Amino acid sequence: MRTAKHPFGFIGCVELRQALDKHALDERELMDRLEEVPPGSVFYHTHGYFLRHRPLTTAYGNDFARWAAVEVRDQALAERLAVVDPFGFPDLELLREELVTIIHDHLRRLNTVPRAELGGAFHFQQSHIVQVELGPLATTLAEFRDGLAAVDASAIYFHMVEARTRLGRPSGDFAEWLRTSLELPALADRIERIDTYMTSLERVRARVLSLVDQALEEEAA
Repeated sequence: MRTAKHPFGFIGCVELRQALDKHALDERELMDRLEEVPPGSVFYHTHGYFLRHRPLTTAYGNDFARWAAVEVRDQALAERLAVVDPFGFPDLELLREELVTIIHDHLRRLNTVPRAELGGAFHFQQSHIVQVELGPLATTLAEFRDGLAAVDASAIYFHMVEARTRLGRPSGDFAEWLRTSLELPALADRIERIDTYMTSLERVRARVLSLVDQALEEEAA
């Protein structure tokens, strides 16, 4: 069994939230505030949704779509916002522009601006990620598989989402290590292509494990 050039260390994460002094009571205010908030807030309410709802997926996919559906009861806008895949944008400013454009286009078609129910204002936040080292280092594919099966789900988020979107590692940490340290480019490519939108961290884990198991079987044969 091949040994990695460099061991892989699993890293979990804890999210420290910071409330911003930005709020929206109706959809126009949501659009205006969305244009003003720092990029980290755009990330928190889109990519970060994946970490906060890690046990299961929901019908919304981001906080903006959920607010439109639950607090404003505007299903049309909620559906348009829900189909925006944040992982499909190369940077947060382009993602912000797409969200603002959707809300602006939606408002153009209405005579009155939909407003949240009492107590249902949208509160903008951002977050800071604290890294936590988890478990023993992996030096073989089998050790990587065992570690992946056991680690906290936040490690899936850190290595598959945080690494790609905020840390500038577009392949994700799993694929990059498999490609460069274990020299398994085919497996790395398959893991890199996993779609992490509108799913759960456990489903992503299961998909990666399935691909690794397949590679282990091929290696044994």
